[in-house]
Amino acid sequence: MRLLLLGGTEFAGRAVTEAALARGWEVTVFHRGRHEAPAGVTALHGDRMAEGGLGALADGEWDVVVDTWSAAPTAIRDAARLLAGRVGRYVYVSSNSVYAWPPSPGYDESAPVTEGSADAEQVAYAEDKRGGELAVLRESGEERSLLVRSGLIIGPYENIGRLPWWLNRVARGGPVLAPGPRDLALQYIDVRDLAEWILDASEAGLSGPYNLAGPQGHTTIGELLEACVQVAGAADAELRWTSPEVIAAAGIQPWMQLPVWVPPGGELYAALHSADVGKAVEAGLVCRPVRDTVADTWTWLQAIGGTPPQRPDRPVVGLPADLEAKVLGG
Repeated sequence: MRLLLLGGTEFAGRAVTEAALARGWEVTVFHRGRHEAPAGVTALHGDRMAEGGLGALADGEWDVVVDTWSAAPTAIRDAARLLAGRVGRYVYVSSNSVYAWPPSPGYDESAPVTEGSADAEQVAYAEDKRGGELAVLRESGEERSLLVRSGLIIGPYENIGRLPWWLNRVARGGPVLAPGPRDLALQYIDVRDLAEWILDASEAGLSGPYNLAGPQGHTTIGELLEACVQVAGAADAELRWTSPEVIAAAGIQPWMQLPVWVPPGGELYAALHSADVGKAVEAGLVCRPVRDTVADTWTWLQAIGGTPPQRPDRPVVGLPADLEAKVLGG
């Protein structure tokens, strides 16, 4: 298979690139050159937001293109239009944020979606992702378009900082504010499982939208944080399970200051942790155990010195130490 990655040097794109290389695929990576491309690829350079920035893609044919773009839909529109007739399938890594707010608990791919435009400049994340979907569908055609509506993505190479923050926090040791309830179900996708599913789906010729995250009940916040302690925790690291009510009273922000976690029962929890992924599971989705995701992320984090990369367009996550100590009575 001949694969074109638009991006391919960070997080999701890099995971797809490495998985494809491991399968013996011929991989071309188109990127700006700010990060080193994985060994074994053909690297093409260009800035898709600059005039003439897609010039390096003027020639060539590929069986599949994977695009992870998250900003102006016009960038996806222009790339898909340029590649039309020269790629067999256009895979767009979208997001479950495209569903109209608030999504109903257990929402599947038939749920209403937000407004968006293939011809829009950057607006907001949800609208941009929906606009990207519409661009792919219009320029590539429905039969050649695969829309991967991913949930929370974690794993090695993460450049948002959610799981790395928890790993570094337990590595510092001492009492750790653990947001409860301990058995709260989580949904996420290991970036490598995302990559393998994308490649399998491309080979199978799948099209249309797919929610992609672990099945409901795959793991819990307790299992995730306990795995962090097991693989990275200092000898005195101690999870102090704290109720959502206490967390709210302290003014702590779910998701941002306590990455991954949101309190149960609300609209945000339904959106982030209750998607129906039965369609993807039926199409072959396999999710590795949470401990493997945590352990491999810690191994990668140590290898790069403990400080994860940070996307400049995303805010830094994590709970300030003084606020944590105040809540825990320290």
